[in-house]
Amino acid sequence: MELNSRAIGLLMGLSVAVITTAFLYLVPTISDVALFIAFGLSFSSTYILVRFVLEFLFFRHINKIYESLENIDKEGLEVIQKPRRSSVNPLKRINKEIEGYVENKQREIEELKRMEIFRREFMADVSHELKTPIFAAQGFVHTLLDGAMEDKKVRTKFLKKAAKSLDGLDMLVHDLLTLSHIETGEIKMHMEYFNLNELISEVVDQFETKASKKDISLTVIAEDKPIFVHADYQRIYQVLLNLVSNAIKYTKSEGLVEISFEEVGEQVKIAIRDNGKGIPEEDINRIFERFYRVDKSRSKEKGGTGLGLAIVKHILEGHNSKVEVASVYREGSIFTFKLAKGIEVERNPVLEDEY
Repeated sequence: MELNSRAIGLLMGLSVAVITTAFLYLVPTISDVALFIAFGLSFSSTYILVRFVLEFLFFRHINKIYESLENIDKEGLEVIQKPRRSSVNPLKRINKEIEGYVENKQREIEELKRMEIFRREFMADVSHELKTPIFAAQGFVHTLLDGAMEDKKVRTKFLKKAAKSLDGLDMLVHDLLTLSHIETGEIKMHMEYFNLNELISEVVDQFETKASKKDISLTVIAEDKPIFVHADYQRIYQVLLNLVSNAIKYTKSEGLVEISFEEVGEQVKIAIRDNGKGIPEEDINRIFERFYRVDKSRSKEKGGTGLGLAIVKHILEGHNSKVEVASVYREGSIFTFKLAKGIEVERNPVLEDEY
């Protein structure tokens, strides 16, 4: 700041001295010594006056404002674009700092508003999802307490329905905890090398009965050799369970669900394809949001917590990967993701914590 005031003082002093000397030069009787003295006096007086005004009445206050802005920056509020400190115009520097600070705060305000909307929607969704199984189980239990307990067939039927509702509630709470732990980093990915064929076989065994009941063909397409990846076995198993379960859930009888994987460079690409109902184009970008359901009217019939794809998204992000989806409405969908290729080892399964 001192350098700027000196430069301005010199410039103003020279300008006034030159103009004053030029006017005095027009006087015929004035001597060269007088012109020299006039030049020196006008330059020095102007320089001192300008320096005093700028330094003590102008720059000092601007400098205090600038220091205050710098202190704000040090507390973590960064501006969009730092102005160069060598700028000659202090007002321009201050203006840029203030503009940057205002824009930064505006972004923070918009982000807080977005998070508040998200919080309200999330609380409403959680309340709705929790209310449904609780009210259902409550209704069955109260019906039994009001006299239906005496009839053995009715008692068994209502107890089974109440148990089913409570199982759904337990699943919802489990998924909420899993998602929360993944997002907060409480769940760490336990990376290991394993044969993807073995994991896929476990997934197929899990869904063979369910697929056969709907007369859905559940097939695996892969090379006839072990393919090793480097990932968290339990979490990738969870990813495939969610994706294959959704594929079977939304595929009609006599349909097809196909699991395939292939080596692509230093990665392995996994795909789950179905010829089910597909996803409308306007919904594709939102299906990985918590509780978002494409078909609101049929979602309760088909079960699920509405958190499966959100969990899939976060698990794959933990593997530096992402899930991609391509779909044609009423024709089918394909979900794909990639994992790092691994080396061939003999896997020793370990018991994992549930969460």
